[in-house]
Amino acid sequence: MNLLQCVQKLAARFEQADLFYGHGTDNAWDEAIYLVFTVLGIAFEQEPQEGDDLTLETQEISEADLKHIQALAEQRIKLRLPMAYLVKQAWFAGLPFFVDERVLVPRSPIAELILSQYEPLLESAPNRVLDLCTGSGCIGIATALVFPSAQVDLADISVDALAVAQRNIEQHGLTDRVRAIQSDLFSGLLGTYDLIVSNPPYVSADEVAGLPAEYHHEPVLGLVSDDDGLAIPLQILRNAPAFLSEHGMLVLEVGYSWELLARRYPDLPVLWLDFDSGGEGVFAISRDALIRAVW
Repeated sequence: MNLLQCVQKLAARFEQADLFYGHGTDNAWDEAIYLVFTVLGIAFEQEPQEGDDLTLETQEISEADLKHIQALAEQRIKLRLPMAYLVKQAWFAGLPFFVDERVLVPRSPIAELILSQYEPLLESAPNRVLDLCTGSGCIGIATALVFPSAQVDLADISVDALAVAQRNIEQHGLTDRVRAIQSDLFSGLLGTYDLIVSNPPYVSADEVAGLPAEYHHEPVLGLVSDDDGLAIPLQILRNAPAFLSEHGMLVLEVGYSWELLARRYPDLPVLWLDFDSGGEGVFAISRDALIRAVW
């Protein structure tokens, strides 16, 4: 079987199985490409558009690789596992990261902000950065790579998540500048940061219960927050000033909870960010604005 035949058959099976896509792809064709290319070690830059048959027809798949691909596809369909967990790899800000069920699958729109070096939010390149509720470490690691002089801390309450983050630190050759720290929000941290970035748990338990089956394989600790999703984001907002440098900036993702936050605190002086590639519920706020905020 060649690549084209394999991708076509997988895409048809995925389409028939009525899978949910939201962990790196948004359709059956891309999901099939994700599986086949990752297993075979083909760079995604070589991915043709659907209907561009020439490249895919030229490469045959060995029997062993085909069996491996088919077995993973079967798990994707029967167990509704996100593809990233099956192939142990997710992409974020154009970079590959190791992931498994100990961490959420990276999908934050903050990736676009990182690639623009957080313009126009920062007056200068940060010397010290905190990725709070880091999970796989993708936000902090990608930030470290766009700011090659920055020292970056990856903080999380989960020891399991930090083991994944440490693996990604080593994978990207950043052990000299990036460290993983166990901390319940700010409780285990010292000093101040020029930039704090956080994609914390911000989903209510009721909302999680209603999500597609694929999301139920992700760690609840990384998803659920009390108070309709706002408990953890509000803790971060109230405690961040003590950990921000004089001109420090906080970038916080609250997802669909942004409307509730905006209703509760209509005068909170945040800058809601727009993204060309989609996504919402991310804002920036300076240390000074946080200090002046009325809760």
